[in-house]
Amino acid sequence: MLYGNIERWQSLLAAARGEKPADLRLDNAIIINVFSGEATKGSVAISEGRIAGIGEYEAVQVIDLKGAVLAPGFIEGHIHIESSKLIPPCFAEAVVPHGTTCVVADPHEIANVWGIEGIRYMLRCSHDLPLDIYYMLPSCVPATSMETAGASLSAADLHPLLDEPTVLGIAELMNFPGALFGDPEVLSKSALANGKRPIDGHAPGLTGKKLAAYLAAGPATDHECNTIEEAREKLSLGMRIMIREGSTARNLSALLPLVTPTNERRFMLVSDDRRPSDLVEQGHLDHSLRRAVAEGLDPITAIRMVTINTAEAFGLGERGGIRPGWRADLVALDNLKSLRPLKVWKDGRLVAESGKMTIVSMPVTRQAPRPLSVPPLSEESFAAPDKHTPIRVIGVVPDQIVTESLEYTLCGHAGRLTSDPSLDIAKLAVIERHTGSGRVAVAFIKGLGLKEGALASTVAHDSHNIIVAGMDDRSMLSAAKSLIRMGGGQVAALGDKLIAEFPLPIAGLMTDQDVATVAANEEELGRAAHSLGCKLSDPFMALSFLALPVIPHLKLTDHGLVDVDLFKHVPLYVQ
Repeated sequence: MLYGNIERWQSLLAAARGEKPADLRLDNAIIINVFSGEATKGSVAISEGRIAGIGEYEAVQVIDLKGAVLAPGFIEGHIHIESSKLIPPCFAEAVVPHGTTCVVADPHEIANVWGIEGIRYMLRCSHDLPLDIYYMLPSCVPATSMETAGASLSAADLHPLLDEPTVLGIAELMNFPGALFGDPEVLSKSALANGKRPIDGHAPGLTGKKLAAYLAAGPATDHECNTIEEAREKLSLGMRIMIREGSTARNLSALLPLVTPTNERRFMLVSDDRRPSDLVEQGHLDHSLRRAVAEGLDPITAIRMVTINTAEAFGLGERGGIRPGWRADLVALDNLKSLRPLKVWKDGRLVAESGKMTIVSMPVTRQAPRPLSVPPLSEESFAAPDKHTPIRVIGVVPDQIVTESLEYTLCGHAGRLTSDPSLDIAKLAVIERHTGSGRVAVAFIKGLGLKEGALASTVAHDSHNIIVAGMDDRSMLSAAKSLIRMGGGQVAALGDKLIAEFPLPIAGLMTDQDVATVAANEEELGRAAHSLGCKLSDPFMALSFLALPVIPHLKLTDHGLVDVDLFKHVPLYVQ
């Protein structure tokens, strides 16, 4: 830290006083002042990686920005890096050129697979990058008791991590029933914050006295608001509202009208998750900024929602604004309409230009693949007896993670239920991969559009067991075996033939390949799925949420079907 080095601090002060040349001066900039709300033309002097001053300064190096907009580096307030399939160094390489210089991440996904070791892996991977990555400690591992995760983390397990310098607080309290009814384990995790650290909320649809009780348990933010009425109530009770515009959930258009000049400091723009292809084609927070401004939000207000507002919400001092003594994390934008990043500085060093990193290489922490704990499978593993009765069927809702709860009577064959392409009904299986239990749950799903073959993935929120959807048991077996052989990933299979495969050797969630390569692999998987008849825009994203038993209405875990509205397991067969 600069302030721990007296000589460097004195050097900064000398530059600020104008008694020695600054290291760098950025000239002819339209400087965004997030404190006053103004945009003024001027120069910014940088020394020792910090802002030395604004105005006329001598400098060793001078860069003419030619009228470009100079803003603080963008700060992401809530994201799961694992959802990008990129390890932290590769994620940094993907987002820094888009103006992001700091993120607050929740390693919930890898924690559900590798537990504390997974969190420590993410911490190790995040050192010495041109991106500051801070972490919130996952509060819900496992997310529910209705599935098998790779770990179970108590408050005592998490407590030692509070000593890590990049750990800020407690991540989203998804178990909102436990929080509002005072479950001791949930409260013990809130107590880790000790009233001094931030706690993120996750309370979709909660209102009235239940919302009041939830807030009394400690959460201060919420990223799950879907309607303006919901966000207004939470805002009025003191929550900071995260307006989410990610690859899966998009709430910007619905919530943006709530932002006014009197309340805008209580809002943040966040992603939650961002697919590699979206990072490549659209960008990161710069994409959300463009969307917000296009919908009529004042550009400086929008910039505040990805800079100073986020910094203040998480106690990230010395960043989020352009002021003397603060970190020189800056982004030059072409203008306040298209908001296209031209150059990015991290601690006063140019790290990206024209959409590309200027740093030749970054440290990559290697991690040996681990085998999946799955006993031998056979086609019999996917058998569902025909009991000549209606069955519950999961209904896909295109471009949504909610599902329908349907009932159908299928025609069996040789005493077993089979997929029915005429009804657009495929078989679905979740295979437990963490403990070697051999547990396989089988159900059926409508709306994938598959005509033949199978799709399979180890990305299956939140416990990330193997999930397989297919039109025949042979293809499903081939797809599952491929994942086991690779140590995790995503595949498309037809009979014994693999049409496409994408290894994700790090917890079955991530790879150390760059974002362009990962995006290309995802595109190939999508083409393979569509060749099998799948009509969804993002088949594997849809597949990954079919095992998430906290999102309505009917889901499948390794323990069987879950009626999320009743929050309990229900049988496949309708009695």
